Amino acid sequence: MRILFLHGWKSIPGGVKPTYLLDHGCEVINPKLDDEDFDRALRTAQAAFDMHRPDVIVGSSRGGAVAMNVQAGDTPRVLLCPAWKKWGAVKTVMSGTIILHSRDDEVIPYEHSVELAEASGATLIEVGKDHRLADKESLEVMLWACNVVASGEQLPISDGNTGSARKPGSNKEGPVPQDEASYVCDACGEEIVVPLDLSEGSSQTYVEDCPVCCRANIIHVEVDEDGNTSVHAEPEQDYD
Repeated sequence: MRILFLHGWKSIPGGVKPTYLLDHGCEVINPKLDDEDFDRALRTAQAAFDMHRPDVIVGSSRGGAVAMNVQAGDTPRVLLCPAWKKWGAVKTVMSGTIILHSRDDEVIPYEHSVELAEASGATLIEVGKDHRLADKESLEVMLWACNVVASGEQLPISDGNTGSARKPGSNKEGPVPQDEASYVCDACGEEIVVPLDLSEGSSQTYVEDCPVCCRANIIHVEVDEDGNTSVHAEPEQDYD
Protein backbone atom coordinates (compact mmCIF):
# COMPACT_ATOMS: atom_id res chain seq x y z
CA MET A 1 0.00 0.00 0.00
CA ARG A 2 1.41 3.36 -1.06
CA ILE A 3 0.65 6.20 1.36
CA LEU A 4 1.17 9.92 0.96
CA PHE A 5 1.76 11.14 4.52
CA LEU A 6 1.38 14.89 5.08
CA HIS A 7 2.94 16.04 8.34
CA GLY A 8 1.73 18.74 10.70
CA TRP A 9 2.92 22.29 11.35
CA LYS A 10 6.50 22.50 12.65
CA SER A 11 6.86 18.76 12.13
CA ILE A 12 9.33 17.08 9.79
CA PRO A 13 9.39 14.07 7.47
CA GLY A 14 10.35 10.80 9.10
CA GLY A 15 8.36 11.27 12.29
CA VAL A 16 6.83 8.57 14.49
CA LYS A 17 3.65 8.09 12.44
CA PRO A 18 5.12 7.77 8.92
CA THR A 19 7.92 5.63 10.32
CA TYR A 20 5.34 3.30 11.90
CA LEU A 21 3.59 2.92 8.54
CA LEU A 22 6.93 2.27 6.84
CA ASP A 23 7.91 -0.32 9.44
CA HIS A 24 4.63 -2.15 8.83
CA GLY A 25 5.17 -2.71 5.15
CA CYS A 26 3.74 0.46 3.61
CA GLU A 27 5.47 2.52 0.95
CA VAL A 28 5.43 6.04 2.39
CA ILE A 29 5.84 9.30 0.49
CA ASN A 30 6.52 11.94 3.14
CA PRO A 31 7.40 15.33 1.60
CA LYS A 32 8.60 18.34 3.56
CA LEU A 33 5.76 20.89 3.69
CA ASP A 34 6.34 24.61 4.10
CA ASP A 35 5.33 25.67 7.63
CA GLU A 36 4.58 29.33 6.89
CA ASP A 37 2.96 29.29 3.43
CA PHE A 38 -0.08 27.01 3.22
CA ASP A 39 -0.43 27.41 -0.55
CA ARG A 40 3.20 26.37 -1.04
CA ALA A 41 2.67 23.37 1.23
CA LEU A 42 -0.39 22.44 -0.81
CA ARG A 43 1.55 22.70 -4.06
CA THR A 44 4.22 20.39 -2.66
CA ALA A 45 1.59 17.86 -1.58
CA GLN A 46 -0.18 18.08 -4.92
CA ALA A 47 3.06 17.49 -6.81
CA ALA A 48 3.82 14.44 -4.63
CA PHE A 49 0.33 13.06 -5.26
CA ASP A 50 0.54 13.64 -9.02
CA MET A 51 3.94 11.95 -9.19
CA HIS A 52 3.31 8.92 -6.98
CA ARG A 53 -0.46 8.33 -7.19
CA PRO A 54 -0.79 6.87 -3.68
CA ASP A 55 -3.50 4.47 -2.58
CA VAL A 56 -4.25 6.51 0.57
CA ILE A 57 -3.56 10.05 1.75
CA VAL A 58 -2.91 10.52 5.48
CA GLY A 59 -2.85 14.05 6.88
CA SER A 60 -1.90 14.99 10.44
CA SER A 61 -3.14 18.27 11.99
CA ARG A 62 -2.24 21.02 9.49
CA GLY A 63 -1.32 18.20 7.13
CA GLY A 64 -4.91 17.06 7.49
CA ALA A 65 -6.05 20.42 6.13
CA VAL A 66 -3.55 20.02 3.29
CA ALA A 67 -4.89 16.53 2.59
CA MET A 68 -8.44 17.87 2.39
CA ASN A 69 -7.39 20.46 -0.21
CA VAL A 70 -5.31 18.19 -2.48
CA GLN A 71 -7.02 17.50 -5.81
CA ALA A 72 -6.99 13.70 -5.60
CA GLY A 73 -10.30 12.52 -7.03
CA ASP A 74 -11.68 9.56 -5.10
CA THR A 75 -8.38 8.66 -3.42
CA PRO A 76 -9.35 7.81 0.19
CA ARG A 77 -8.08 9.82 3.13
CA VAL A 78 -7.32 9.25 6.81
CA LEU A 79 -7.21 12.47 8.82
CA LEU A 80 -5.48 12.76 12.20
CA CYS A 81 -6.81 15.64 14.31
CA PRO A 82 -7.24 17.74 11.15
CA ALA A 83 -6.84 21.52 11.51
CA TRP A 84 -9.38 22.20 8.77
CA LYS A 85 -10.91 25.25 10.46
CA LYS A 86 -7.58 27.10 10.51
CA TRP A 87 -6.17 26.31 7.08
CA GLY A 88 -7.56 25.76 3.60
CA ALA A 89 -10.83 26.43 1.82
CA VAL A 90 -12.31 22.92 1.80
CA LYS A 91 -14.76 22.29 4.65
CA THR A 92 -16.07 18.77 3.88
CA VAL A 93 -14.56 15.40 3.00
CA MET A 94 -15.67 12.29 1.13
CA SER A 95 -18.06 10.04 3.02
CA GLY A 96 -15.53 7.20 3.15
CA THR A 97 -13.00 9.29 5.04
CA ILE A 98 -11.89 8.12 8.50
CA ILE A 99 -11.04 10.80 11.06
CA LEU A 100 -9.03 9.93 14.18
CA HIS A 101 -9.06 12.40 17.05
CA SER A 102 -8.39 12.42 20.79
CA ARG A 103 -11.07 13.94 23.00
CA ASP A 104 -8.16 15.24 25.12
CA ASP A 105 -6.49 17.03 22.19
CA GLU A 106 -4.98 20.22 23.61
CA VAL A 107 -4.35 21.83 20.19
CA ILE A 108 -7.32 21.11 17.90
CA PRO A 109 -10.69 20.73 19.66
CA TYR A 110 -12.28 17.30 19.29
CA GLU A 111 -15.55 19.06 18.48
CA HIS A 112 -14.03 20.32 15.21
CA SER A 113 -13.81 16.73 13.99
CA VAL A 114 -17.32 16.01 15.22
CA GLU A 115 -18.54 18.92 13.10
CA LEU A 116 -16.53 17.78 10.06
CA ALA A 117 -17.71 14.18 10.33
CA GLU A 118 -21.36 15.15 10.71
CA ALA A 119 -21.21 17.57 7.78
CA SER A 120 -19.52 15.01 5.52
CA GLY A 121 -20.92 11.64 6.53
CA ALA A 122 -17.39 10.55 7.49
CA THR A 123 -16.44 8.14 10.26
CA LEU A 124 -14.95 9.67 13.42
CA ILE A 125 -13.04 7.42 15.81
CA GLU A 126 -11.94 8.68 19.21
CA VAL A 127 -8.46 7.44 20.04
CA GLY A 128 -5.29 8.60 21.78
CA LYS A 129 -4.39 10.74 24.77
CA ASP A 130 -3.31 14.00 23.14
CA HIS A 131 -2.87 15.82 19.83
CA ARG A 132 0.11 13.81 18.61
CA LEU A 133 -1.64 10.41 18.35
CA ALA A 134 1.79 8.82 18.71
CA ASP A 135 0.90 6.21 21.35
CA LYS A 136 0.76 2.50 20.47
CA GLU A 137 -3.02 2.28 20.20
CA SER A 138 -3.28 5.36 17.99
CA LEU A 139 -0.58 4.09 15.66
CA GLU A 140 -2.29 0.71 15.37
CA VAL A 141 -5.66 2.32 14.62
CA MET A 142 -4.05 4.62 12.03
CA LEU A 143 -2.62 1.62 10.17
CA TRP A 144 -5.93 -0.21 10.46
CA ALA A 145 -7.79 2.83 9.10
CA CYS A 146 -5.45 3.01 6.11
CA ASN A 147 -6.18 -0.64 5.32
CA VAL A 148 -9.92 -0.04 5.68
CA VAL A 149 -10.13 2.96 3.36
CA ALA A 150 -7.80 1.30 0.84
CA SER A 151 -10.12 -1.73 0.76
CA GLY A 152 -13.15 0.45 0.13
CA GLU A 153 -14.98 -0.94 3.16
CA GLN A 154 -17.84 1.26 4.33
CA LEU A 155 -17.89 2.02 8.04
CA PRO A 156 -20.77 3.37 10.13
CA ILE A 157 -21.32 7.11 9.77
CA SER A 158 -20.31 9.01 12.89
CA ASP A 159 -22.96 10.41 15.19
CA GLY A 160 -20.41 12.41 17.19
CA ASN A 161 -19.83 9.67 19.77
CA THR A 162 -16.76 7.51 20.14
CA GLY A 163 -16.26 5.73 16.88
CA SER A 164 -17.78 2.37 16.24
CA ALA A 165 -15.69 0.61 13.65
CA ARG A 166 -14.95 -2.75 12.11
CA LYS A 167 -11.83 -4.66 11.32
CA PRO A 168 -11.53 -5.32 7.55
CA GLY A 169 -13.54 -8.40 6.62
CA SER A 170 -15.77 -8.27 9.67
CA ASN A 171 -19.53 -8.24 9.21
CA LYS A 172 -20.29 -7.09 12.72
CA GLU A 173 -19.98 -3.57 14.03
CA GLY A 174 -18.13 -3.12 17.29
CA PRO A 175 -15.08 -1.62 18.98
CA VAL A 176 -11.60 -1.97 17.61
CA PRO A 177 -10.59 -5.42 18.88
CA GLN A 178 -8.03 -5.88 21.64
CA ASP A 179 -4.68 -7.39 20.77
CA GLU A 180 -3.86 -8.53 24.31
CA ALA A 181 -5.54 -9.38 27.62
CA SER A 182 -4.59 -10.79 31.01
CA TYR A 183 -5.44 -13.64 33.34
CA VAL A 184 -4.51 -14.49 36.91
CA CYS A 185 -2.46 -17.65 37.35
CA ASP A 186 -4.35 -19.97 39.71
CA ALA A 187 -1.12 -21.40 41.10
CA CYS A 188 0.89 -18.27 41.98
CA GLY A 189 -1.66 -15.46 41.74
CA GLU A 190 0.36 -13.38 39.26
CA GLU A 191 -1.42 -11.42 36.53
CA ILE A 192 -0.17 -12.64 33.15
CA VAL A 193 -0.59 -10.68 29.90
CA VAL A 194 -1.19 -12.78 26.79
CA PRO A 195 -1.56 -11.82 23.10
CA LEU A 196 -4.93 -12.35 21.44
CA ASP A 197 -5.53 -13.74 17.98
CA LEU A 198 -9.26 -13.27 17.38
CA SER A 199 -8.96 -14.85 13.94
CA GLU A 200 -8.90 -18.17 15.84
CA GLY A 201 -12.56 -17.75 16.79
CA SER A 202 -14.80 -16.26 19.46
CA SER A 203 -14.30 -19.16 21.88
CA GLN A 204 -10.78 -20.48 22.38
CA THR A 205 -9.14 -22.88 24.86
CA TYR A 206 -5.46 -23.69 25.06
CA VAL A 207 -2.80 -24.67 27.61
CA GLU A 208 0.01 -22.31 28.55
CA ASP A 209 2.73 -22.49 31.20
CA CYS A 210 2.78 -19.54 33.57
CA PRO A 211 5.98 -17.55 32.86
CA VAL A 212 6.37 -16.87 36.60
CA CYS A 213 5.83 -20.24 38.31
CA CYS A 214 5.90 -22.52 35.22
CA ARG A 215 2.66 -24.28 36.24
CA ALA A 216 0.33 -25.14 33.36
CA ASN A 217 -2.94 -23.21 33.03
CA ILE A 218 -5.90 -23.86 30.76
CA ILE A 219 -6.66 -20.48 29.15
CA HIS A 220 -10.20 -19.67 28.05
CA VAL A 221 -10.86 -16.77 25.67
CA GLU A 222 -14.43 -15.64 24.99
CA VAL A 223 -15.60 -12.83 22.68
CA ASP A 224 -19.22 -11.71 23.03
CA GLU A 225 -21.52 -10.34 20.32
CA ASP A 226 -20.41 -6.77 21.04
CA GLY A 227 -16.73 -7.63 20.54
CA ASN A 228 -15.85 -7.52 24.25
CA THR A 229 -13.14 -10.02 25.20
CA SER A 230 -12.76 -11.92 28.47
CA VAL A 231 -9.93 -14.25 29.48
CA HIS A 232 -9.73 -16.53 32.48
CA ALA A 233 -7.56 -19.47 33.52
CA GLU A 234 -7.88 -22.67 35.48
CA PRO A 235 -5.12 -25.07 36.54
CA GLU A 236 -4.43 -27.97 34.20
CA GLN A 237 -4.23 -30.06 37.38
CA ASP A 238 -4.97 -29.37 41.02
CA TYR A 239 -1.99 -28.32 43.15
CA ASP A 240 -1.57 -29.15 46.82
